[in-house]
Amino acid sequence: MASGIRHTELRLVVLGRTGAGKSSAGSTILGLPASQSQQGDAAADSQQSRKRTGEAAGRQVVVVTSPDWFSSDCDPEETRRRISSFVALSSPGPHAFLLCVPVNQPADREAEALEALEKLFGPSAVSGHTVILFTRTDELEEGEQLEEHLVTWRKDLLELVERCGDRYHTLERRGGEAEERQAVEELLEKVEQAVRESGAEHFSCPLYQEAEARVRERQAEILRQRRGEESDDQAPPTDSPHEEDMDDEEMERVREEAEKSIDDLNVDVDGIFPSTCVSPSSPAPSFLWGLWEKLTGWMKRLPKLVRREALLGALVGLFVGGPFGGMLGATVGSVATEVGRRKTQKNK
Repeated sequence: MASGIRHTELRLVVLGRTGAGKSSAGSTILGLPASQSQQGDAAADSQQSRKRTGEAAGRQVVVVTSPDWFSSDCDPEETRRRISSFVALSSPGPHAFLLCVPVNQPADREAEALEALEKLFGPSAVSGHTVILFTRTDELEEGEQLEEHLVTWRKDLLELVERCGDRYHTLERRGGEAEERQAVEELLEKVEQAVRESGAEHFSCPLYQEAEARVRERQAEILRQRRGEESDDQAPPTDSPHEEDMDDEEMERVREEAEKSIDDLNVDVDGIFPSTCVSPSSPAPSFLWGLWEKLTGWMKRLPKLVRREALLGALVGLFVGGPFGGMLGATVGSVATEVGRRKTQKNK
């Protein structure tokens, strides 16, 4: 453990596109079984934020998983509700945002997410409090290190890392449970290091301050209602609820109930997404997404030797477009494949 104060509780907000492995990451952090991860993945890809608590590496950890909300084609009111929900569940403020980024997908959606985070919470939310959490690393070739893959093939993913203060991690280890727990501890140490560097107890901004005030207000309201119900049955009501009369578990339940009831914070959705229209000159995101899924599915059926090289050529053809793009992509893929084969033969 690095020198400095260890936080006894860490609040983590896990963000990412649908299917990015958000719930699986949260379950790994909390040491939950794989079966719970699979069930949670379906919940994480729904429209509901989810809060889970547990212990990891000697710390109490709160993991709030949010559904995808940073797509500009999402209904504004639904976007506001999703943002309000995960903000309330992680108030008074998270120690880190964990952005799950699949290494086998284009980085355009994640770039949108960082832009949205900056507009919503301020630049320091990204530069000082966000960690890129790479997922789907089983797509890497056997023996290939994540850093090597990023430097060689994925400059777009490296740009995301640079925007987040060069903080990145992966929880997916091939060495079994012991290495997985070590990966979790390393992640929490990175989070604590970021908090120390920020000089604040945790991340905060006006929106989180509003959320905490609303949660406390709702918490007091729930307590008054419960005291009133008890008084109706037993004795005249007291003037105000007494939190000191309640045990920690009961107070925590009241707090959670209050957090779940907040879904209408003052979120400037228009400020996050100035336009929900897609430029006619640009392919629709869903169209590109479909092309990418077909492309990666095809890649999995190729031998590992040519998979990356063919992927490189296909990417060139996809994003250049037109007949010229197709020819250029085919040429790039063929040259890269031949270079890869010669390199492999030389090393044998």
